[in-house]
Amino acid sequence: MIVDALLPGDLPRCAELEAQLFAGDSPWPLAGFVSELAAEHNHYFALRTAPGQPIDGYAGIAVLGPAGAPECEVHTIAVAPEYRGRGGGRALLAALLEVADAVAAPVFLEVRTDNTVAIALYQSAGFSVAGLRPNYYRPSGADAYTMVRAAQPTSRQEDRP
Repeated sequence: MIVDALLPGDLPRCAELEAQLFAGDSPWPLAGFVSELAAEHNHYFALRTAPGQPIDGYAGIAVLGPAGAPECEVHTIAVAPEYRGRGGGRALLAALLEVADAVAAPVFLEVRTDNTVAIALYQSAGFSVAGLRPNYYRPSGADAYTMVRAAQPTSRQEDRP
């Protein structure tokens, strides 16, 4: 499995996967993916079995705030059911964290409180639970944890007095 840039031609498959994976919680429509991919502050990645193949997963992160104090927010990570358990989610998360680490930003995300697999993945990458958002997901009413990973200093920052 490889991670590369999410392209406009991948977006119909994103919307298809989104409808399958998040049917009970207002999945993003195709127009939502088009808007997200076009926003300059967003970075989206695709998971593929081989270069040029249709996507098997996707992930996105936003870099927000001023240049001197950026923050990152994970918008989504999704992997097709038939490719789960093969390291694709971890590979997508690593790509997102590279974006955050390049600007030495903390990373925030929301995750369903009952998604133990995702919570374990995030904890293994240095995230911790920072709060609870009751009824965060709609229309299901599922709760979400807000998780955060502290900014990872770059080598340039470590060399400063």
